Amino acid sequence: MTVARTVELEGHIIDSGLMQQCFGVVMDLGGNFDVEVFDVGEHKDAESFCRMTVMADDEESLREILHELHQNGAHLPDPPDATLKPAPEDRVVPHGFYSTTNHPTHVRYEGEWLPVENVEMDCVVVVDPDAEDGPRAYTKVLNAVEEGDLIVTDEAGVRVDPPERPRGSGSPFGFMQGGVSAERPSESLIREIAEAVEETKADGGSVLAVAGPAVVHSGAGDALARLVREGFVDMLSAGNGFAVHDLERGQYGTSLGMDVETLENPRKGHKHHIYTISEIVRAGGIEPAVEQGIVEEGVMYECVANDVPYVLAGSIRDDGPLPDTITDAVEAQSAIREQAHEADLVLMLATLLHSVAVGNCLPSTTRVVCVDINPATVTQLLDRGSAQAIGMVTDVGTFVPALADRVLDEA
Repeated sequence: MTVARTVELEGHIIDSGLMQQCFGVVMDLGGNFDVEVFDVGEHKDAESFCRMTVMADDEESLREILHELHQNGAHLPDPPDATLKPAPEDRVVPHGFYSTTNHPTHVRYEGEWLPVENVEMDCVVVVDPDAEDGPRAYTKVLNAVEEGDLIVTDEAGVRVDPPERPRGSGSPFGFMQGGVSAERPSESLIREIAEAVEETKADGGSVLAVAGPAVVHSGAGDALARLVREGFVDMLSAGNGFAVHDLERGQYGTSLGMDVETLENPRKGHKHHIYTISEIVRAGGIEPAVEQGIVEEGVMYECVANDVPYVLAGSIRDDGPLPDTITDAVEAQSAIREQAHEADLVLMLATLLHSVAVGNCLPSTTRVVCVDINPATVTQLLDRGSAQAIGMVTDVGTFVPALADRVLDEA
């Protein structure tokens, strides 16, 4: 005896590979399918439609298949309203709550589809029927849930729309479909990334740079500072280490005790970062240090001088830390999330932990470029769900100056 359910797919499901993915999901999970309707778009911008019956041996197996299909954009032909249950306590959610993907999402409420605001992965969806401008749906992280919040449970009444790629797309971000490769031509890829940065700024969008200490160690700090100064980086997300070594570079010409220009280790160079932290603490923070003339160059200097907001998220490994570093993990997550929701293009530069942290907060519609000498960094980012990211496996010390030259020469 088998159980069955009908689902539908529509959009650029062939060109984006969504239909093939759905077929694969059914077979991989031991199910079967029967395509009832398949209408193929007749030109490159036309959408396609597929209705199929999915069959499995039992209800549990079918439920697992339908869950995976839902994540890939399949939906029920006649969806019901979403099931809403109140949160029983602060930070406690009902059993069977819907956990979000990072794709654009809608929930059905009183026969209407509400767009879910601030979509990111691994959140709950809250519906507010009494919002000032009418019912609204939005995400909340678990630790922000309040008693009485109406939480969406189950997947019925929820619609997910993964990003699609129509044939012959002329989008300036069309190149961002390549995944991870160390063999793609660097010069042409940097040119395309530069064009993406320029297009984002021309459209009034925001560019977020996520930077690791290797940007400074490799000598690319000056180039990143130029991009900030010239208005091509609107926000910075980093850790205590990046800021310390950027400030150390301005004070002593070293990064973690090594002269960035000569690659020599001056006497007492290993103490430079501690001396730097001490001076910034004495000044009261990075901004006061700039105002007092203690800090006169570098990425952090340009952020202060050009009113570019930055988030420095701390960790257990931090020396100091700097007064500007957010040491409360939940507070740091909230600050990162606020930045991520404003970003239209994200440049992730040689930092695994911060790249994954920011990537977790981004919707799949935000373009992401991840650059690291280690391909595992980009692979892990994609494995965590940031499938919209492209990876460039190269030395960040070469990439950032080349990107800056390309962007600023054409500006």
